[in-house]
Amino acid sequence: MTQRNDNHWTLIGSREIYRNPWIRVREDQVLRPDAKPGIYGVVEFQTVALGIVPVDENGDTVLVGQYRYTLGQYSWELPEGGGAKGIDPLEEARRELVEETGISASAWTDLGQFHLSNSVTDESGRIYLAQGLSFGEQRPDGDEVLRTWRLPLIEAHAMCMDGRITDAVSIIGITRAVSFLPK
Repeated sequence: MTQRNDNHWTLIGSREIYRNPWIRVREDQVLRPDAKPGIYGVVEFQTVALGIVPVDENGDTVLVGQYRYTLGQYSWELPEGGGAKGIDPLEEARRELVEETGISASAWTDLGQFHLSNSVTDESGRIYLAQGLSFGEQRPDGDEVLRTWRLPLIEAHAMCMDGRITDAVSIIGITRAVSFLPK
């Protein structure tokens, strides 16, 4: 697949609307592809999204359950979080896995990059497969109340396919891991 630069948008000006440690919202004045003036709102993420698919020697994975404030509901997901830009994302993924699950891994496979909601955000991330697992104590952040659930990876994949898992990072990660691992 070749990359193309078919940018038909012209940036006239930009202004910051809001900023916090996690996001920056800006409004761009643009000329649209049809040459008419317009605005484009963009959410810039201050971190890199990370998703980790831990898989043990039996083919089991571990999901993390938590209440998601933005959705107003409980969600089962992969261990995931934000990694600092400018730091090796694998290093940040290792930290995130231990923090959320207490799991360390001796073998890591980069399952690739992804973009989330790329029509309004610049959020990008990476998915990692973690194997050679060792289990310890989780160390969640103060704003996290987490439960873990160990289940067969194939069952987690079925949950992605039937809608019981709706988190995009989890769906991407679990699907890529199932495709990557031998059957």
